Amino acid sequence: MDEGLHAVAPGANEDRSGARAAIFDLDGTLVDTTYLHALAWWRAGRDLDMPRPFAELHRRIGMGTERLLHAVYGELDGEVSGRLDRAHSEQYRQLHPEVRPLPGAADLLRELKRRGFVVAVATSGKPDDVEHARSVLGADDAIDVEVNSSEADDSKPAPDLFAIALERCGVGPEAAVVVGDTVWDVTAAARCAIASIGVLTGGHATQDLIGAGARSVHRDCAELLRSLDATVLA
Repeated sequence: MDEGLHAVAPGANEDRSGARAAIFDLDGTLVDTTYLHALAWWRAGRDLDMPRPFAELHRRIGMGTERLLHAVYGELDGEVSGRLDRAHSEQYRQLHPEVRPLPGAADLLRELKRRGFVVAVATSGKPDDVEHARSVLGADDAIDVEVNSSEADDSKPAPDLFAIALERCGVGPEAAVVVGDTVWDVTAAARCAIASIGVLTGGHATQDLIGAGARSVHRDCAELLRSLDATVLA
């Protein structure tokens, strides 16, 4: 599917009248980390004698930690959820050397920046993990705004991260588009009244992303970049 929509993400104290903002998820959209996070959660559960199947964990990647743990385990004691969270963080840090950029991700960000878009990253990731992922992506020159999990009261599919991104970009929802790989991204965008585009690099099916409200779905950022002039991103 080639029809899509896009948005711009600027910095802080600029005149952004007429600007458009492109707000990107990070894990599974720009960097190939979805299954690394699933593996880290799987190992955390295993080590604490609370195992869960990979498939169940994978479907929740993209949520913030509290939402993910509640979805997978139900109500947990605060001490137990804290131990799982710390175990996941440790396991994921060990996987940092495996993080790779996804095809076309950096090129897409730079092309949108060249076309005058303000480019933002809004992610449920933790600050240290986000910093590492951005260093691997190598496209900081094209990113104007970052919002991570430490800055929002609630995580995807809640709209908080994208609402903060809109404010920092200085645009309204009608001038923004979210690009993400999960139904959580698409749902959070819809709750902010932002149009969204899906990519398949996080393992969510086309019909799930469309069903959640994505305007179009592309195999990856490279395909989206190739079809850019045939989409509303043009």
